[in-house]
Amino acid sequence: MTNQKNLTTSWGAPVGDNQNSITAGQRGPVLIQDVHLLEKLAHFNRERVPERVVHAKGGGAFGTFTVTNDLSKYTKAKLFNGVGKETDMFIRFSSVAGELGSSDTVRDPRGFAVKFYTEEGNYDIVGNNTPVFFIRDAIKFPDFIHTQKRDPRTHLKNPTAVWDFWSHSPESLHQVTILMSDRGIPATWRHTHGYGSHTFKWVNADGQAVWVKYHFRTEQGVKNLDVDLAAKIAGENPDYYIDDLFNAIEKGDFPAWKLYVQIMPIEDADTYRFDPFDVTKVWSQKDYPLIELGRMELNRNPENYFAEVEQATFSPGTFVPGVEASPDKMLQGRLFAYGDAHRYRVGANHNLLPVNRPKAEVNNNQRDGFMRADDNGGRSVYYEPNSFGGPTESQEARLTPFDISGQAAQVAYNSDDHYTQAGDLYRLLSPEERTRLVANIVGAMEPVELEEIKLRQISHFYKADPEYGTRIAEGLGLAVPQEA
Repeated sequence: MTNQKNLTTSWGAPVGDNQNSITAGQRGPVLIQDVHLLEKLAHFNRERVPERVVHAKGGGAFGTFTVTNDLSKYTKAKLFNGVGKETDMFIRFSSVAGELGSSDTVRDPRGFAVKFYTEEGNYDIVGNNTPVFFIRDAIKFPDFIHTQKRDPRTHLKNPTAVWDFWSHSPESLHQVTILMSDRGIPATWRHTHGYGSHTFKWVNADGQAVWVKYHFRTEQGVKNLDVDLAAKIAGENPDYYIDDLFNAIEKGDFPAWKLYVQIMPIEDADTYRFDPFDVTKVWSQKDYPLIELGRMELNRNPENYFAEVEQATFSPGTFVPGVEASPDKMLQGRLFAYGDAHRYRVGANHNLLPVNRPKAEVNNNQRDGFMRADDNGGRSVYYEPNSFGGPTESQEARLTPFDISGQAAQVAYNSDDHYTQAGDLYRLLSPEERTRLVANIVGAMEPVELEEIKLRQISHFYKADPEYGTRIAEGLGLAVPQEA
């Protein structure tokens, strides 16, 4: 073989023998001076960073986002301005509740996280394959995820905890209905829509603002798996989604999504029929139609899974000028939680890793920390303001002002209508889809230990639609609660 490379240590010295440890004689013992052995074993012990608390199992790919409709009248974000504008991007798909080794085809929401490498810095849209979520305040998130994980005593999944939490949190009903429907098990990552889920604020060059929601619509068509087939695949190929995405791209069958947005005038938030920042609800497309923005195509697989997928970090707080946060309480909590998770899991310098590194020039005063892999800012000035020509603020990047009022207090959303949209969704389903939805819910609730939990949850289904609740009650052999 020509151009054979030498095996080296991590510090670049050639390795003379990679088959035999240094020992005192033929039978040893092994000598501590075998630094190559010690370095290999020590590195091996540290090859697994902590898995993500949620979205642990996933896959990803690189691609290109192309603007097909100039929306600069709504946002000054340069990646969305100018028909034909192309921006490199990376996407990570994932399951939400399962561990790193879980099967791809279990019933679970799918994470849909997109990183755009824009000329103004990275911009992340970190959503799911559903337009809503189970809860609407981040303070409930740790409790919710605890119910999806393993029981601390048995180390088994606990359906009683799952339905107990949901039955005490009726705002979850809309997302539960989606999850337990056919959409709960997509055929592949390629055959599902993606959503930014939250409401965000767009600001144009004149400082005018609107509210916006993101919708990624798959060009492959929405396809879902039958529950029996999904279970069969889970046993035969637990990495089915990863396999499918990788091989589709390798053979040139590049998956693509059209990106659409819903635009709400800023003042409508005060008069709309429900709080538009409540992530458990969708905006009617009759009120705010989808507007095409661009097209995303995935056309390159990662060269190394750990470097480019496992170490990829996303945060809904990774904004560019022209995009800002909304008062969505769930989003507000995620703005902190995601970055904090990355600093714990990957390190304070996670944004220096190639998959996370912006293509725009970075000038900040962050220094030091574990795994600082560049020149650490060299001899440049390391504080601001300063008198030595260091980086300064950009006036065009300042946030647009917004009015706030009221007392500092723990205040709930002003609507408890958790039933209308869930009921509307149930009634949109075909008779066959309703039957499968009911069967899925009944099967999931049967192991629940306490009858009162089942009855409490049935009352929520009944409030969404009497037929919905009645059919589930009948399937469980229970009566519809009188208070429903």
